[in-house]
Amino acid sequence: MADVPLPRPELTGERIEAAERIAGAIPHSVRGILATLTGAGHAAYAVGGSLRDVLLDRPAADWDLASSALPDQVVALFPGAVYENAFGTVAVRDRGDVFEITTFRTDHEYADFRRPHRVEFATSVEADLARRDFTINAMAWGASPGDKPTLLDPAGGVADCAAGIIRTVGDPDARFGEDALRMVRAVRLAAELDFTIEPATLDAIGRNARLARHLSGERIAAELDRLLAAPRPSLGLRSAESTGLLTVIAPELAAQRGVPQDKIPGEDLWDHTCRTVDAATLDRPIVRLAALLHDIGKPATAADGRFIGHELVGAEMAGDLMRRLRIPRATAERVVTLIREHMWNYEPAWTDTAVRRFIRKVGIEAIDELFGLRAADSVGSGLDPDAGGLADLRARVEEQLAASVALDRGDLVVDGDDLIAELGLEPGPRLGRILDELTERVVADPGLNERPTLLLLAQGMLAESAS
Repeated sequence: MADVPLPRPELTGERIEAAERIAGAIPHSVRGILATLTGAGHAAYAVGGSLRDVLLDRPAADWDLASSALPDQVVALFPGAVYENAFGTVAVRDRGDVFEITTFRTDHEYADFRRPHRVEFATSVEADLARRDFTINAMAWGASPGDKPTLLDPAGGVADCAAGIIRTVGDPDARFGEDALRMVRAVRLAAELDFTIEPATLDAIGRNARLARHLSGERIAAELDRLLAAPRPSLGLRSAESTGLLTVIAPELAAQRGVPQDKIPGEDLWDHTCRTVDAATLDRPIVRLAALLHDIGKPATAADGRFIGHELVGAEMAGDLMRRLRIPRATAERVVTLIREHMWNYEPAWTDTAVRRFIRKVGIEAIDELFGLRAADSVGSGLDPDAGGLADLRARVEEQLAASVALDRGDLVVDGDDLIAELGLEPGPRLGRILDELTERVVADPGLNERPTLLLLAQGMLAESAS
């Protein structure tokens, strides 16, 4: 991109009010850093998403700064500062917080559709703002040396914040050709902010969706994580599907569009998935991810309006997708468990033993998440969240857990060492099988979990296996 600055329009009306709101929200530490830079003869501004968040009455998580100061000059001004990367970013510590200061720059030659092949430092903040992704992220508050701090909004970010619009800075095809992740970020911001992607930008996502194949799994996963943390992830998910972006980054999910689903009239499997994700509680990110992937196996198992075994196929497919996205193994394993186990059918006639076996199969650590997934799945199907006797089963599970019943080997009052010492067993598969059988007996009858009883049972199993 050429170093051509956007114009600097006068502040009038709406922008004056925005400038006042932002000025009142700038943290003391940020003001101090800006003052240090301008006092040393450098232009310095707070930029990007923090200003947007102030205008939207959202907490500003990170205050990023941009300056005409070169990295070495920034390091010299702030003791302990660290030059982080080749893109002109320096990390500065202030009272325990870390702020990133990046030298004004323009980007050149995005050869891989992901990051600039070459960075050139710019001479003005306007040139720096002209290279940014969306208008709502292309605002700056600060000053050049000797000037009073002011708000710069050359791309119209204030108006787009007020209108709830996501629009690229300049030509959307050029912006997405520079960094394909911006398309994923657009749909994520739509969900996160409850904004609408304006038509020209949305059309450009459709034209350039293929470029997302150049993105790493980690970068996509980071955006997906933030999208799923939005109040209504479906706002972004539906845009990703309608533009073809989903087909590139997760074709297994895109295959759900058009698959008939006997749930809500007029809605298909993809509609059900979107409803289910929205219904999953915000404070359970693993449940949100499982809700997105819980029916991923249905297109592959569809036959005569049924999806037999889709939970098993889906668990495997979800595992493959999460590996592709480099999602942490512990998270992926939990999600796979939830998908594999989400198709139980509870009956009030279940015995307490059946309830305990259900807990053991699912795992104590996953049981509450599984209930959360089932509740969301029911809402996604147009049902009450407690449909299928969920409230009753939840109560019975809580009753068993409160009684501290034995559910696995670790809950037995004897262990492998006891069986070795008392019965002369040796470590190995046979010892493991006896412990598993003892666990099954205790799950069926918690009263058996006493040392003399378990040793007697184990002795009988040993004798039986020897005969």
